[in-house]
Amino acid sequence: MKKYFFLAGACIILSSCSTPESVSARIFGGSSQTLIFESCRAVSEDEFEFVFSSPVTVKSVSFYPYLQIAFIENGSSVRITLEESPQPGTMITVDLLAEDEKKNTINVLASLRSRNNRMPNLLINEVCTEYSNAAAGRKAEFIELKMKSDGNLGAMRLVINGNTNAAMQTIYEFAPVEVKEGDYVVLHLRAYDPASRDELGSDLSESGGMNSSPTARDFWVPGTAKLIHKTSFIYLIDQDDNVINALVISEKPDSWWDKEYFAQTANLLFARNAWQTAGENVCRPADAVISAGTTNTRTICRDETIDNTNSAADWYIAATSSATPGSPNNPKRYEP
Repeated sequence: MKKYFFLAGACIILSSCSTPESVSARIFGGSSQTLIFESCRAVSEDEFEFVFSSPVTVKSVSFYPYLQIAFIENGSSVRITLEESPQPGTMITVDLLAEDEKKNTINVLASLRSRNNRMPNLLINEVCTEYSNAAAGRKAEFIELKMKSDGNLGAMRLVINGNTNAAMQTIYEFAPVEVKEGDYVVLHLRAYDPASRDELGSDLSESGGMNSSPTARDFWVPGTAKLIHKTSFIYLIDQDDNVINALVISEKPDSWWDKEYFAQTANLLFARNAWQTAGENVCRPADAVISAGTTNTRTICRDETIDNTNSAADWYIAATSSATPGSPNNPKRYEP
């Protein structure tokens, strides 16, 4: 959500550029020649771009956390080069004052993440769509990831499109953290327990909360709203909106998607080669992993013994009491 504050002779814009989507602002009451801030992004590990509606000269700029500036290239597209690259995917706040040739000034306060060119190859490995409210403690739904290479998770985003989530809604954006090939990462989709903390350092037992793993890295989505359903589209994207990996699940195999954006998302993943179908040029519920039998302990598991095909053939429903967040998947399968 953007907030705009108007002062005599200046415009202050508070905006977020943490995703590569363009950010624009219109100054109400201004002329068609009003200076407008359009977008910002990290174009490389040590360079940021700020786009305006007309050429500007940067009068001042500061970063938090502090970053030393090496060079500023003015114009409609302002390029700011840093002396050193920040950690990949670091959240950065920028306070920039610019002026056009007519002496109109614009003050932009924006947040964005530094460029991460070291995102690991990874796979969605286990998904729990149901929560437990047992007396022993509430267990949240979760998504487990398995690293297929070394890398850094910073700025990677998880998207879930389900009954309550419209298309391209980011559920979680990862902070910078180093991972190794073979590591498991568990993203818990609710945070019931105040002890549920994201594990950003080397201590993998730091986080409390039900289903936290002492051997895997745990992360927690703030709040307690339900974010995943038995019909959902789960995918990870990078800073350019490229799909890293995806999983399509459907409660029923024999009906068309009951929401328009279900079909749109399914076909988007198919078009990007992130989810394969049975040979047609459209993705249908029958092409999804059928999730009807899942419970809090019967999770949707990837078969870790076979190569990834980006299709339902990679997946099975684990047997009752076979959920393994943060550990290799239990090969025992649910037999309805």
